[in-house]
Amino acid sequence: MSTPEAILWRDNRLHLLDQRILPGEVTYLPYRDAAGVAAAIKDMVVRGAPAIGISAAYGMALAALAASEGPGEAGWQATLAPARHLLAESRPTAVNLFWALARCDDTIARHNTSTALPRHLIELAQRLHREDLDINRRIGDHGATLLDHPQQVYTHCNAGALATGGYGTALGVIRSAFRDGNITGVFAGETRPWLQGARLTSWELMQDNIPVTLAIEGAAAQLMRQHKPGWVIVGADRIAANGDVANKIGTYNLAIIARHHGVKFMVAAPISTFDGEIDGDAIPIEQRPATEISHQGDRPIAPEGVNCSNPAFDVTPAELVDAIVTEHGVIRSPTRDKVLAHLAAARQETDQ
Repeated sequence: MSTPEAILWRDNRLHLLDQRILPGEVTYLPYRDAAGVAAAIKDMVVRGAPAIGISAAYGMALAALAASEGPGEAGWQATLAPARHLLAESRPTAVNLFWALARCDDTIARHNTSTALPRHLIELAQRLHREDLDINRRIGDHGATLLDHPQQVYTHCNAGALATGGYGTALGVIRSAFRDGNITGVFAGETRPWLQGARLTSWELMQDNIPVTLAIEGAAAQLMRQHKPGWVIVGADRIAANGDVANKIGTYNLAIIARHHGVKFMVAAPISTFDGEIDGDAIPIEQRPATEISHQGDRPIAPEGVNCSNPAFDVTPAELVDAIVTEHGVIRSPTRDKVLAHLAAARQETDQ
């Protein structure tokens, strides 16, 4: 795969591929502290739930490295609390962020007074990074089993290598199914207002010579009626206990359109994306700045002072989802009982 890596760790510094300027420029920005990483997450330098979680873990490692005075009398937990708060506030919907911070919390608690904590946090972040690539490949292979003949598919936003530790979730399924000869083409919705489908997904797929057709979001119904894709395949930023799925705004629309046209709907995401404590209606929805839709860059395209609604995510009800695919297998027609059983089995498998 020739897509550049979204996250690099070199010489005790985090380097993030600036996804705001892709595909025109491939530029890495260096970060030395947690505040910079939090800003990068909030400002969309790095995006995608798994990649946000990995970046946050590296952010905590940078915070520990920057604490030249060491843990202090109260220990590392107190010293690193401000950095953790900044990272936790950067994007509220993506549950992988909080999952990664919880993993950091465990490491900090075990080494709260040790001067070796920075090394332990670096090792944790690097392990999460490696594990995510393996998880994505497993998700891809499980999801590919649902595509049992050559067909076209539709995807939304970017849930590929750029949004993860590598390979991708939704694009991981597409990559694996293409490898197996069961993808004849991919429709990529442009994904306003940041155009992740146009700038990122179409670019990623072209890097791998997977045939892709870019489409405006308003064309989804017509494309499904005309071309009959087999599946809509998307990622997720949070999956609730009842099987509801929070993903990039516009996903809910696609699920409704897909159901009307008899197109199946697949969500591909790691176990770390699940929140077994809440239902879909309790998922916090991030509101992005109004200027993202009222302006193109610095140029206004809407009347000055117009009211704007710019939710970054929506929640797709479980009854519109045909399959949720994780690294541990497939949840068909998800319900609360099926989701919780899958999570319990995944925990048992991980503990063995």
